[in-house]
Amino acid sequence: QTRSLLGVFEEDAAAISNYINQLFQAMHRIYDAQNELSAATHLTSKLLKEYEKQRFPLGGDDEVMTSTLQQFAKVIDELSSCHAVLSTQLADAMMFPITQFKERDLKEILTLKEVFQIASNDHDAAITRYSRLSKRRENEKIKAEVTEDVYTSRKKHHQTMMHYFCALNTLQYKKKISLLEPLLGYMQAQISFFKMGSENLTEQLEEFLTNIGTSVQNVRREMDCEVENMQQTIEDLEVASDPLYLPDPDPTKFPAHRNLTRKAGYLNARNKTGLVSSSWERQFYFTQGGNLMSQARGDVAGGLVMDIDNCSVMAVDCEDRRYCFQITSFDGKKSSILQAESKKDYEEWICTINNISKQIYLSENPEEIAARVNQSALEAVTPSPSFQQRHESMRPAVQSRPPAARTSSTGSLGSDSAALSALSLDSLVAPDTPIQFDIISPVSEDLPGQAKSSGQSGRRTNPFGESGGSKPETEDSILHQLFIVRFLGSMEVKSDESPDVVYETMRQILAARAIHNVFRMTESHLLVTCDCLKLIDPQTQVTRLQFPLPNVVLYATHQENKRLFGFVLRTSGGRVESRQTSICYIFESNNEGEKICDSVGLAKQIAFHAELDRKASEKQKEIDRVKEKQQKELNKQKQIEKDLEEQSRLIAASSRSNQSCAEGQFVVLSSSQSEDSDLGEDVKKKRESE
Repeated sequence: QTRSLLGVFEEDAAAISNYINQLFQAMHRIYDAQNELSAATHLTSKLLKEYEKQRFPLGGDDEVMTSTLQQFAKVIDELSSCHAVLSTQLADAMMFPITQFKERDLKEILTLKEVFQIASNDHDAAITRYSRLSKRRENEKIKAEVTEDVYTSRKKHHQTMMHYFCALNTLQYKKKISLLEPLLGYMQAQISFFKMGSENLTEQLEEFLTNIGTSVQNVRREMDCEVENMQQTIEDLEVASDPLYLPDPDPTKFPAHRNLTRKAGYLNARNKTGLVSSSWERQFYFTQGGNLMSQARGDVAGGLVMDIDNCSVMAVDCEDRRYCFQITSFDGKKSSILQAESKKDYEEWICTINNISKQIYLSENPEEIAARVNQSALEAVTPSPSFQQRHESMRPAVQSRPPAARTSSTGSLGSDSAALSALSLDSLVAPDTPIQFDIISPVSEDLPGQAKSSGQSGRRTNPFGESGGSKPETEDSILHQLFIVRFLGSMEVKSDESPDVVYETMRQILAARAIHNVFRMTESHLLVTCDCLKLIDPQTQVTRLQFPLPNVVLYATHQENKRLFGFVLRTSGGRVESRQTSICYIFESNNEGEKICDSVGLAKQIAFHAELDRKASEKQKEIDRVKEKQQKELNKQKQIEKDLEEQSRLIAASSRSNQSCAEGQFVVLSSSQSEDSDLGEDVKKKRESE
């Protein structure tokens, strides 16, 4: 029964602890909010006092507003003091009692519960050991220790239990006190706060507030009257400005002013983002003396675009956009393509820049002088439909030509020099030569199975007729450098002895891309090895083209745009089968044109030294073969001599044997002659000869 009743009390204590925690959080929010209110009120009063120190760009010295805000700051400061007193009272009368109950009484219950549980467990363990004492062999010392342990644990358990039960009973009274004391303190603090507020808000303050309310109403009426006047003005302006809303108004109603020497307005500027890609940015442009300035939105001042003294300006066709014109500096090194919004602005900008380029703005009466040259300005406005002028206007960079072939900054004097340049460049690039803008991969033209098998073996078919069964050239190469490139085009050239061939090919390919609106480029990986140059598909790793390194006779980077590079490949065949042809390939890289050319140069040096080593090795092998052949001949001769000596010895031995045999026969013959003297003479001769 005690344990069951204890469980009910413990459950009630847990519920009280949970509820008190929630109530504590709510009261703490009230306390925090009051502190925040007090700090915010004090900050408001401080800012109102600092109003007179502010320097507003459109505000004058308003003494009435300053004195009014100072009065408000004084009242709000008093209210801030009242809020600070309220915060202190809430901390002492509301937060302190509930915090004490939460941190002291509830934690005491939890501590006593843990101690009671430990004492109960110790008592159970002592009783268990006492119950295990043997009745047969009793050890008085052990029995005394166990009995003492039971006595101590039972006493401790009983004392802990009484303190724990007392704390649980007392908790029921402390619960009521902890709930009522914070609420009593909160209400008393609020009553004190309202009393302080009623004492501070006197009748004099109420009269002040009434006057301020009247002033606010007067200001509101003035504002409404001003807004009504502004609305009427806006309506009048809308009616008068309706024709100006059109982006390209009627030129008959709004004619262009051709005698201007100053001009300002918004223009779209063409910015190159890639080799053939570009973006247009809208900026505010204006002329300042002999300079063309631009100012982006948000900038505090304009920046110099170019010096337009002695410059040339002409209408151009650019990316199928209307009202485009190009300004070229007097030295031809800098040009800018701009687009106007309307034909009126378009003509005015061209006329104004023409007038400034002739330095009319420096004269005493610039408008009269500008009227005299107005006819020449009109000629510059009308674009020429001829293909040659379009081709010249779409050339991306005049500076890419050799210095001797630069054109003049003026349009009238540039045609003769351009013709001379064309005559000199015909010796480099064949006229009417077709340009190939895309890569035709030999692998893609084969069967799919062939391409797959070649890809698995690491070998790719190439356009130079190499057999597929040979060993890959790059397998033993000591140089492997990979670059990301984009193919721009290739064309046949007549010479491969000067870098001017590469420069002129770049110019013609870029001009052709711009004229025919060819913007697509094939991205590849260029692998430079000691044997060849390979163009590899980045997706499938298939070799698109392969250029043997010995056939690469010339390579160069663009003189100004270091992203452009090209090389000339000398191949057999072409238009005439009996002669070799040279093809120039042009690429764009990620600012690595010089690195690629350096890599190709290094590869050719390595290949050259490798060829020298190979020739030296072959020569040494030939010498070794000659020495080996001579040694074999010498050994053969020695063997022949040895065989001859052996044969001579055999012959000598055989002759000695025959001689001894002949002597024996001669003795026998003599005896036979003595015995038989009657034999015939022929028989004797025969025996002697034998």
